[in-house]
Amino acid sequence: METELSKRLGIEHAIFGFTPFPAVAAAISRAGGMGVLGAVRYSDADELARSLDWMEENTGGRPYGLDVVMPAKKVEGVSEADIEAMIPEGHREYVRQVLAKHGVPELGPDDVSGWRITGWMEQVARNQLDVAFDYPIKLLANALGSPPADVIARAHEHDILVAALAGSARHAGHHKDAGIDIVVAQGYEAGGHTGEIASMVLVPEVVSAVEGIPVLAAGGIGTGEQVAAGLALGAQGVWLGSVWLTTTEAELPSQVLIDKLLAAGSGDTVRSRALTGKPARQLRTEWTDAWEDPAGPGTLPMPLQGLLVADAVSRIQKYETEPLLGTPVGQIVGQMNSERSVQAVFDDLTRGFERAVDRINRIAGRA
Repeated sequence: METELSKRLGIEHAIFGFTPFPAVAAAISRAGGMGVLGAVRYSDADELARSLDWMEENTGGRPYGLDVVMPAKKVEGVSEADIEAMIPEGHREYVRQVLAKHGVPELGPDDVSGWRITGWMEQVARNQLDVAFDYPIKLLANALGSPPADVIARAHEHDILVAALAGSARHAGHHKDAGIDIVVAQGYEAGGHTGEIASMVLVPEVVSAVEGIPVLAAGGIGTGEQVAAGLALGAQGVWLGSVWLTTTEAELPSQVLIDKLLAAGSGDTVRSRALTGKPARQLRTEWTDAWEDPAGPGTLPMPLQGLLVADAVSRIQKYETEPLLGTPVGQIVGQMNSERSVQAVFDDLTRGFERAVDRINRIAGRA
């Protein structure tokens, strides 16, 4: 599974693995891919530095990257407290009602919400980059499109390639104009924030729109056969996120959530604004259903929704309230049926890729 891009980055397989867990990212790199650590949960730059120190010690000298969240529009002079003040009391009351209905206890006096989405604020991302540029990362990805021009220039000064996610050929064209090095064509099937175009349609459209720039296929990819399909559509690699959630190295908050993922089918996800205010594919739960209820107040725009539900999500996770417990995940969840190590996932990807290539060779009369 080698391409021009993988050779350029010095990785054995053209598999880019996004994950919020350092242990998973390091294992992806050790297995021959590009582990990409998600930074959004690191509101404390020192905590990010500790994780990157750990990555340095546990990647065996293999390349790794970082994924940040920098909003497309810059907002000056606005604090988290200012944003909190914009949340209507009716929405706060609705959250209290949903949690009370399911008997979710309050956080204890010493508990701190572990799910604050301060990472959506540009200054937080810039603080993260101040730390990251002190480390030999090889890839910087931005989940909300092209980062500001000065960030791209700064990354290039450190010989770091910059990637941006796109949900349409139009978005991909903007990334090309901005000087992005890699475009991640993320289809509708993907976990987290997604657009409305399926991967099979999106990938070749993006490849054509950004001719000359490497494209990674994302969304609905979790097997070697699907990796082969992405490369056959013109991509130079694949971007995988959901498949790592049920690996043994992952640090999901509870076995209850892991069991829900293992039991879920590909139809058990929904694109919902319940988590962040933007459409994000996640497990369908009674929590997501509550935010679709016409009797409710509806979701708020980003970042208000994320701040509104931060403590609630932490409470749901801490007390493992099964009907409400979920996580961002793509439709590939239907094929995530067992807990495996990251290396075992890579072994399965390799075998599946070989089967797909052999099948095509037979069809083409080359075998």
